Amino acid sequence: MSQHELDNPPRRALLKSSAMAVAFAGSPAVNALQSMATQQRANAPASALMDSPYGPVAPVRDSVTGLELLQLPQGFNYATLSWSGDTMSNGQSVPLSHDGMGVIAEQGDEIILVRNHERGAGPLINALGLYDEAAMASGQHAAGGTTNIHFSRSERRELRTSPSLGGTLANCAGGVTPWGTWLSCEETTNDNSASGGRKHGYVFEVTADPAQTTGEPIVDMGRFKHEAVAVDPANSYVYLTEDNRNHSPIYRFIPNDDSQQTGALEKGGRLQAAKVVGIERAGLLVPELGQEVEVEWVDIIDPDMGPIGDLSGPYLQANEAGALSISRGEGIWYSEGLFYIVDTSAGENADGEPGQGEGAVWMLDPAENRLRCLFASTSAQMANNPDNIAVSPRGGVVLCEDGGGVGDQFGFGERVMGLQVTGDTFIFAKNNIVLSEGNISSSGKQCAPGDYRQQEVAGACFDSTGEFLFINIQTPGITFAIWGPWERGPL
Repeated sequence: MSQHELDNPPRRALLKSSAMAVAFAGSPAVNALQSMATQQRANAPASALMDSPYGPVAPVRDSVTGLELLQLPQGFNYATLSWSGDTMSNGQSVPLSHDGMGVIAEQGDEIILVRNHERGAGPLINALGLYDEAAMASGQHAAGGTTNIHFSRSERRELRTSPSLGGTLANCAGGVTPWGTWLSCEETTNDNSASGGRKHGYVFEVTADPAQTTGEPIVDMGRFKHEAVAVDPANSYVYLTEDNRNHSPIYRFIPNDDSQQTGALEKGGRLQAAKVVGIERAGLLVPELGQEVEVEWVDIIDPDMGPIGDLSGPYLQANEAGALSISRGEGIWYSEGLFYIVDTSAGENADGEPGQGEGAVWMLDPAENRLRCLFASTSAQMANNPDNIAVSPRGGVVLCEDGGGVGDQFGFGERVMGLQVTGDTFIFAKNNIVLSEGNISSSGKQCAPGDYRQQEVAGACFDSTGEFLFINIQTPGITFAIWGPWERGPL
C-alpha cells in the first residue's frame, strides 16, 4: 500500500482519536517524555522551530586545543577527545568515521564510552575481538569496528582510547544494554565469503573490557542494513531499525536467554517486524504530528536470509507478512518504558515524493503496541534529516542532524537539536569545524584542512548523572564532551 493509499478514510478510521490519546497518556509508562503526547498543541498543523530556552549559540573554544569547533549557548563548554589520527593504547591510530556511541560503564571517576567507526575497506582495527580478518576483493580489509574511550569526569579529559572490535563493516549506530555492554550494528549486507571472509550485516556485542568482546555476530537479530538498537530492561527485548529508503521495517528481537548477561543474546532468539493492525504493508512515510496507529508483530522465519537486489532478506519476509515500513529507520532510544524512533527522511520533497522529506520522530509504547508521531519536520530549518537520538536522565531529547548542513541565523552547519514537549525543535549546538593547516599543526592533530561544518553529527549520549553530553562529528572524526547549565532548559 502506498502512502497516498494510506491517507484515505479507512486508514483514518484506524488512527486514534483525541480520546485515545488521553488514554495513551494515562498508561503506566507515564514520564516526562510522555508529556510530548499530551502537551502537543491541540490544533497544531505541524511542528515548528522555536527559540532555544538555553539562548542563542555562538562559537566556543575547545578546552583542549583552543579551537572554536562548536557553537553553544552561553555558559556551556566542551573538551575534544580521541580525534581520528590520535594514538590509541595499542599504538594504532584512532580510526576515521566516528558514528554511534554509548556510555556503558562508570567506574569511579572514569566514564567508559564505546564508539562506532562507519568504515568500509581499509586497515583492520587491531582489536582482540576480530570478526572477519580476510582480505577483501580490493586487497584491503573490513575496516569498521569500535573503540573504547576512557574519560575522566573530574579532569574533563580523555584518559585513553583502546580498540574493542575489528573486522566489521560500516558500524553505524547501535545501542547500550541494561547490563553494561554496547550493541554495534553493521549498516551493510556485504558478503566477503568469496574472498575467504565472512558475510556482513550483523549486530555485535562489545564490552567495557575489550578482552571480553568475542567478535561473533548475533545472527538471529537479522542480516540487513542495521542502524540502531534499544533494549527493554523489563524483558530484554531488543528493538531495531533498518536504513533502506522506503523499505525500512521496525523490528524486535525476543531472546532465548533473557538473563541479561554478556553473551546471552548470542544464544539466539526470534526476530519480528511491526505491522499496522488492519492494514497490509502500511507505508508510514509522510506522518503527521500526533498521528497514531496500533501495531502487532509478525515473525521473520529466516533472519539470516541474504538480500535480493537492494532489499534485505528480513525486509522481504516482513513485507510478505504485511509489515509496515517507515522511510529510513535510524536512531532509537529507550526511556522509562517507551522507545523513541527516528525516521530520518519522513515526509515529502518539493516534488511531493513520499519518504524524501526532512525527518520525523515516533514514540512506541510496547506495552500498548501503539506508535505515535511526536515530531514531523517540514523544513531543513526545523530539522535537517535527524539521525541519532538520545534522551537525558532529565527526560530531554536531543537529535543529531545528518542532512549535509543548513544555514540559519547562526551561519551554516549541521546541528544538535532539542525536541520540545510541544513537538517543536530548537537549536542547542552547531558544527563550527573549519580547520587550516596552521591550527591543525598547533593542536598536534592528524587531519586534512578544510571546512567540515556540513559533516554529520552522531553518537549523542549522556552519562548517568546528565552532567555530560557526548557527541561525535563523523568527519574529520572528533568526539566531544559538553557540559554546562542544563537546568536552564529541558535537556
